[in-house]
Amino acid sequence: MEGSTQQSISRAAWALVARQHGVVARRQLLELGLSEKAVEGRLARGRLHPVHRGVYAVGRPGLTRHGRWMAAVLACGSTALLSHGSAAALWEIGAEADGRTAVSVLSGTGRRHPGVLVRRRPAIRPCDRQEHQGIPVTSPIRTLVDQAAIRTAIVMERMVSEADKRDLVDPETLRAALDLYRGERGVARLRTVLDRRTFRLSDSALEVLFRPLAREAGLPEPETKQMVNGFEVDFYWPRLGLVVETDGLRYHRTPAQQDRDLLRDQAHIAAGMTPLRFSHSQVKFKPDYVRSKLAQVARRLAAA
Repeated sequence: MEGSTQQSISRAAWALVARQHGVVARRQLLELGLSEKAVEGRLARGRLHPVHRGVYAVGRPGLTRHGRWMAAVLACGSTALLSHGSAAALWEIGAEADGRTAVSVLSGTGRRHPGVLVRRRPAIRPCDRQEHQGIPVTSPIRTLVDQAAIRTAIVMERMVSEADKRDLVDPETLRAALDLYRGERGVARLRTVLDRRTFRLSDSALEVLFRPLAREAGLPEPETKQMVNGFEVDFYWPRLGLVVETDGLRYHRTPAQQDRDLLRDQAHIAAGMTPLRFSHSQVKFKPDYVRSKLAQVARRLAAA
């Protein structure tokens, strides 16, 4: 009977470890029915490897990034949440700021741990708590508000676009939700980013970098991702007959893509329009050149 009980505990422990990306907390093992002596025995035999105080990697010491995140959350207590840049990385809408795992806890809880940036909050709303890939994490909206307090408007445009593209939260829902966070750092920046008069969704960081250059060149807000002459274009000014494509490094390398780009430009020219194409290097490293060419072409088309 005792052997059967131990096997049941062992199966439950392995199932838990699998859900938690290879890590487990001492308190969880005790709750499953293991004794303190049994836990110590597994540590002595190298079946458990300490990661943080009271948190172990199981079987081997190496952890995946998700395992590192989960271990940090477990170390900070049962109500802790992955947050800030680490949450943005888990949701795949941003990146960790300095390689440290950020975890949010209630004020007065959660001790310090090496490699973990503990963020203390006076309260954590139920709507701010979610679980993604088995890891307790701040919601996409909470994550965006947190990141807006430390990121630039351009970075936040990209993050909002990524969140929309991944069906995490759309701009209208995010805009309405900001009333709940009134007065918090980052909210004003997000409201500016989401201004209906200027906000447009972009599929890439390159397009986000390009849009301010067009404004500074005197162009009005473009239409984006429209079908023009049978092709989806990056930016389109119908009154000027101007189409602009921004060629990222990832999507314009192959001969097939280059041929398709030629067909696009030829279709626009045949329709009496003006196509312009700027490279990744030009937009990122030669903004003055891009701004100058846009202004020059815009003046010519406006005078035509």
